[in-house]
Amino acid sequence: MWRKIEEKFSRQKSRAIIAKKMIELGIRVGEDLRLYVGDVEIDDVALARSLNIDRRVVRKTVNQIMSDDYLKNIFTRITPVGASFVNIAELLGWSVLVIAADPHKPGVISGVTSILAKYGIVIRQALADDPDLVSEPRLTLIVEGKIPPEAIDQIRSLDVVKSLTIIK
Repeated sequence: MWRKIEEKFSRQKSRAIIAKKMIELGIRVGEDLRLYVGDVEIDDVALARSLNIDRRVVRKTVNQIMSDDYLKNIFTRITPVGASFVNIAELLGWSVLVIAADPHKPGVISGVTSILAKYGIVIRQALADDPDLVSEPRLTLIVEGKIPPEAIDQIRSLDVVKSLTIIK
C-alpha cells in the first residue's frame, strides 16, 4: 500500500511526508475535505506544525488525495487503531515484550502467542509495525503480569525471532 501511495506523491516530497503521517495516526479526509482522527477534527495548521511544513501544503495534499480514486478510497476510510498501553503497562502491573523478527516470514505472532498461551499469560494488546512504514518493524505485546523465564527462553529460541526485549 505505502509504495503505491508514495508513487502518487513521488514529485512532492512534503506531500508524501504528510500522507505518511496521516497513515501513521489514522487521519482520514472527510467528505467535507476536513481532517479527522475518529470523529475529532484535526486542524491543517496542527498537522503542518507537527511536521514543520507549511499549512498550505496540507491543503494541497488533501486536494490531491480527493482527486485521485486510489488515494481517496484509502484516506476517506482509514481509522486510528487506538491508544497504546506501552507507556502505562508498568502502572497496571503488565509487562511489555518487544520482538524483532523478519516481518515477511510467517509464524511470528502465532509462535510467540502460543508460548504465552501455554503459560496462561493473557495478552492485553498487540501492536505490529508496518514494514513498509517503519525501517525496523517490531511486534509489541502487552501482557498481564510477569513472564516466566522459561517462556522468555522459548520465545527467544524461535527461528523467526531476532531479538526480544522485555519492559517491566
